[in-house]
Amino acid sequence: WKKLILAHHWPVTVCKMSANDCQDPPEYWTIHGLWPDKTEECNRTWHFNVTEIKDLMSDMRQYWPDVLHSSLNRTQFWKHEWEKHGTCAATLQVLNSQKKYFGKALELYQHIDLNSCLLKAGIKPSSSYYQMTAIKEALTTFYGVTPKIQCLPPEEGEKAQTIGQIEFCFSKELQLRNCTALKGESDPMQADLKLGTEELSVCSDTLPTYYPSQVQ
Repeated sequence: WKKLILAHHWPVTVCKMSANDCQDPPEYWTIHGLWPDKTEECNRTWHFNVTEIKDLMSDMRQYWPDVLHSSLNRTQFWKHEWEKHGTCAATLQVLNSQKKYFGKALELYQHIDLNSCLLKAGIKPSSSYYQMTAIKEALTTFYGVTPKIQCLPPEEGEKAQTIGQIEFCFSKELQLRNCTALKGESDPMQADLKLGTEELSVCSDTLPTYYPSQVQ
């Protein structure tokens, strides 16, 4: 694999996509996962062991919660992320244990600090619409790279798309880089965020964009 993708999702939108037991989703961007752009070197025998990340637990619950299943003792989401993505990322020395993988993802999340960057740019959850180009511009100006922004397309009767996921890409040296595919790179697996029947796709620049503050 060539790059790592740190995916943040917006809990309110995740809840909107799914009829699951979302209770009071956090009103801040949380981690969806840290994904190599290809899943090739994965080790199916390397099972998730929650005791390895016990020191990270309070941060994990706060910043990497299982939005769809609100009970605190659920570790299913982290298990899935480790087995599908972490075991591939572990080919890098800085990510070669469960503690390093989850710890580094939390560190990158804090470093990016997406929540306060959007606030500084005056972009906050509201009932009015944003222009996608304004959101992109704010992020690109702030970070100096192009992230990938995904939305839930308008449902019937809606005119706006709903922002759902923002991905930042890193080189193997964990330096921020553009998320667009470089020459000779295949575009990474499409987001595996399929919940219910709906799924996220890359946001349209022309549709008004909704950044919801609570589940409708």
